[in-house]
Amino acid sequence: MFLEPQLIIELALMGICAGFLAGLLGIGGGMIMVPFMTIILESQGFPADYVVKMAVATSLATICFTSLSSVRAHHKRGAVLWPVARVLAPGILVGSLIGAQIAVALPTKVLGMVFSLFIAFSATQMFLDRKPKPTRTLPGPAGMFGMGGVIGLLSSVVGAGGAFVSVPFMTWCNIKIHQAVATSAALGFPIALAGTLGYILAGQSLPDMPPGAFGYVYVPGLLVIATASISTAPLGARTAHSMDIRPLKRAFAVVLYLLAAYFLMR
Repeated sequence: MFLEPQLIIELALMGICAGFLAGLLGIGGGMIMVPFMTIILESQGFPADYVVKMAVATSLATICFTSLSSVRAHHKRGAVLWPVARVLAPGILVGSLIGAQIAVALPTKVLGMVFSLFIAFSATQMFLDRKPKPTRTLPGPAGMFGMGGVIGLLSSVVGAGGAFVSVPFMTWCNIKIHQAVATSAALGFPIALAGTLGYILAGQSLPDMPPGAFGYVYVPGLLVIATASISTAPLGARTAHSMDIRPLKRAFAVVLYLLAAYFLMR
């Protein structure tokens, strides 16, 4: 499908920002991509009943590429806690598949409201930056599977990489912030892959789907955003390891509050 130059520029800029933030903060970029993707799809005249779900699905598909680029950069610095990622991954896969089906079943307005509340919650977590008790550690296998399920389900519903839950959870368990960010980046891939497959299956054979749609995934937008994001994710990761990201997280939280308010008004 042919894309207009202006649309390509808009999608590429969104991918550049999402990729950098994915590497910097361990987020998948859904907090940025979904609101703006919704606006872009609406401007293209896509059916109103599909735009939010397509924005979420396309965001998740993009995270498949962004997370791989980001985690590669973090792994080179030895920051990814692979044993933690492996224990959380099974629950994440189950939760992500279930979450995609829940999101598809929700009315568009309800899904939009859920996403707005999710953004506000994520912003609040960034602002609070609470310190855990020194003795707190990660739970056992059952607790990690359950936590993985929660991360996967919530992430799949709102089209995010899971860092809004996984980073606070890991730091709450006394994992260093840079390691939590790096491990969250690694968790973004199973979340995004399972969620994307769920949205593709749920969107098959729907009437009036726009050209370029594969299930709920808007493939032309995915290609542009993914190409742009994988080029900036390593830069974000390098930046994260060379600075204290807590002040930046608070500034980013202000942007998230504004996005949440805008999404609710729409």
